[in-house]
Amino acid sequence: MKYRKVMVDGMRTLKHAILGVINREAMTGYDLMKVFNLELVNFWYAKHSQIYPELKKLTDEGLITYETVLQGEKLEKKLYSITEAGKEAFLRWLSKQDLLEPTPKDIFRLKVYFIESMTKEDILKQFHYQLDLRKEKLEKLETTMIEHPYARIISDVISPLYGDYIVLKGAIMRERTYIDWLLECIKEIENC
Repeated sequence: MKYRKVMVDGMRTLKHAILGVINREAMTGYDLMKVFNLELVNFWYAKHSQIYPELKKLTDEGLITYETVLQGEKLEKKLYSITEAGKEAFLRWLSKQDLLEPTPKDIFRLKVYFIESMTKEDILKQFHYQLDLRKEKLEKLETTMIEHPYARIISDVISPLYGDYIVLKGAIMRERTYIDWLLECIKEIENC
């Protein structure tokens, strides 16, 4: 029963992610998508088809509001802002202690689980391919870290920049650990 409750609550985690982003500043749905695709992508993902219906629900629930603004001469966009009720809901969610989430899906690890059905050559191809992808991802994360304004001066932990910085640091550590695991497995497989 606890697991089911976690899953039901988890489906609306997007609600709180959106509230948190809009709590920082009012923005359009397009701007919100950019934040998800550029800043949250290392630990949270949402599709366009999920975000816009959630914006409607949040508006209907009175947690956000919007005003229609003109962009250019004809293009109208909705600029979303958080309401007091939205801030209260967001802060309640932030203070709540959460159970450990189920392990994220990893297709590669699922394939590795059935390793006995592959040849040694195919196994090594899969591992080397995954290693290349992970190294490329790590390189991008490390470049982002070098360019991150907070990497130069850590001065205020109560800052959106600090939150982004420590999540990026965790993503780099995750990728380094994954690469270490791949390298160790490749070495074992080659020696068998």
